[in-house]
Amino acid sequence: MLHLIFIMEDSKCKKCRRAGEKLFLKGDRCFTQKCAMVRRPYYPGVHGNKRRRGGISEYGIQLAEKQKVKRSYHLRENQFRKYFDMASRKEGVTGDILLQILETRLDNVVFRGGLAGSRSIARQIVGHGHIALNGRRVDIPSILVKVGDVITIRKGSENKAIFKDLKEKLKKYQTPGWLSLDKDKLSIEVKRMPQKDDIDSQFNMQLITEFYSR
Repeated sequence: MLHLIFIMEDSKCKKCRRAGEKLFLKGDRCFTQKCAMVRRPYYPGVHGNKRRRGGISEYGIQLAEKQKVKRSYHLRENQFRKYFDMASRKEGVTGDILLQILETRLDNVVFRGGLAGSRSIARQIVGHGHIALNGRRVDIPSILVKVGDVITIRKGSENKAIFKDLKEKLKKYQTPGWLSLDKDKLSIEVKRMPQKDDIDSQFNMQLITEFYSR
């Protein structure tokens, strides 16, 4: 089991190294000197440190940006394309709407709200049924939340090891403006839909729009 966990964690680091920047896939570790992008800021592989970045075609740049967003939100291609098609049918800037949709996924809200240290952990927490949405147990990370929804740790799961010392960790945590966190009850309320200014994004969503519009 330990060996399996190591492989999974290492694969996350490789995603960041391929992208050439931190995607913050491993929670607190990404902010330490143990981060792979600090220790080995070059392509993964035996000859990774000899490969140079740059000289990529316009298509390659667009593709790389799409892959970066997919990896950050832990999505498969068909899922990501579904969200893009959903965003393109709405009125407004497609890239901004796509990012809004991604941000309102339940697993991302659990992460943004502070109940998990990374999106991958949040996805696991939701998938294992430790989260309740408006008082009902859910286990589907891809649920899109709405204004007024309340997300809590399911009764019976509060004492799980994964939530140990959570209240202490949240003392200095600040949620984005579209969410409200009750640090005593460990509940998150969706106050409004996220806007572009609410999302601290390192993504160029216009490149993704251009990729799918080719």
